[in-house]
Amino acid sequence: MKITFMGAGSTVFAKNLLGDVMTNEVLRECEIALYDIDAQRLEDSNIVLTSINEHTNENRAVIKTYLGVENRKEALRGADFVINAIQVGGYDPCTIIDFEVPKKYGLRQTIADTLGIGGIMRALRTIPVLEDFARDIEEVCPDAWFLNYTNPMAMLTGYMLRYTGVKTVGLCHSVQACSQTILKDLGMEDKLEGRVDKIAGINHMAWLLEIRDKDGNDLYPEIRRRAAEKNANEKHHDMVRYEYIKRFGYYCTESSEHNAEYNPLFIKSKYPELIERYNIPLDEYIRRCIDQIKRWDEQKKLIEAEGKIPVKPTHEYASGIMEAMITNKPFTLGGNILNNGGVIENLPREACVEVPCVVNGNGITPCYMGKLPVALAAMNMTNINPQLITIEAARTRKRDMIYQAAMLEPHTAAELSIDDIVSMVDDLIEAHGDWLPKFN
Repeated sequence: MKITFMGAGSTVFAKNLLGDVMTNEVLRECEIALYDIDAQRLEDSNIVLTSINEHTNENRAVIKTYLGVENRKEALRGADFVINAIQVGGYDPCTIIDFEVPKKYGLRQTIADTLGIGGIMRALRTIPVLEDFARDIEEVCPDAWFLNYTNPMAMLTGYMLRYTGVKTVGLCHSVQACSQTILKDLGMEDKLEGRVDKIAGINHMAWLLEIRDKDGNDLYPEIRRRAAEKNANEKHHDMVRYEYIKRFGYYCTESSEHNAEYNPLFIKSKYPELIERYNIPLDEYIRRCIDQIKRWDEQKKLIEAEGKIPVKPTHEYASGIMEAMITNKPFTLGGNILNNGGVIENLPREACVEVPCVVNGNGITPCYMGKLPVALAAMNMTNINPQLITIEAARTRKRDMIYQAAMLEPHTAAELSIDDIVSMVDDLIEAHGDWLPKFN
């Protein structure tokens, strides 16, 4: 079996996903192709993964590196699975641009990688690269599964599923953590074992529709009571999602710092007190990037000093998918797939949705979810609309469609005038320079 990791310079992520592979009895005797366009980061990842292979996997895997676009086809050739973890433009300059240009217009963000104007720009610079990936995959490994971990998840996965012939699923880690997170945070740890939950919606805004304990008792009444009490009496990290529970009745998958910018309700220049009230960390992703760079430098020194790298199993889906497809033993996950079978009845068929899926030797089969509660579907639609338009903007290279996506993006539209939105988009395009294709 051959696994190609695109964006292997994401060293910590590569370590986690491929560490799972090399500690899995079914998968460990594989070929791993590491691909990146950054020589230093590719070498860092090769050192880490070679160490894991030597000390944990008895050198059962074969690890090869491929640097640069000219070697991309060979990295992909014959692959059974392609893991995508690229970040086009990186932290510097592109993430910085995504924050700093909108800030000049008074538009503040927290994460800017999924929606908001930052998420739109990230999609516009990433989809052209995925177009190139898709052409190579269709030529040199047409039967491979493309496991996408890169954000904005719904836009990138939706593009791959609608406009390429590549078998694709989008994978996030917010579904796995959702019900566990809220039960722990509300002091309901005794309900963790044997719980059953039902989650569906879109990436980073999939809804915890049902949650029951091992005896089948509905846990939502107590969750709603405790969440309301906690928000009323203390400052904490998850106040936006608890407000969702109060106003819409349900908890959702991704964090409060993410969800604060997916709607027009919380980050409002006219109501600056809401930032303090809901404990919203503006510019959070910038801080995380700086901290991650620092932590990696420290971790790299430790690896160089000690040589051996500890490997712990993660809750990522990739190795479970591979094992299920190879052994035909079913595996369940929360996957991002196209809604073209009407898996969620009251969302568009061209939308990318996040729903329970079953994986086996036949591939990935989504589970029918029926209709979401009307308000939840409406919240999802406010995100789906700019997602669909952004995909079309990237595909057609039409600048007007970028303006339209931004005008229909809920946080941007709530804060800025049409003229400011158009001007901001123009400034962002200019600032990105060659990281974006030319838009007409």
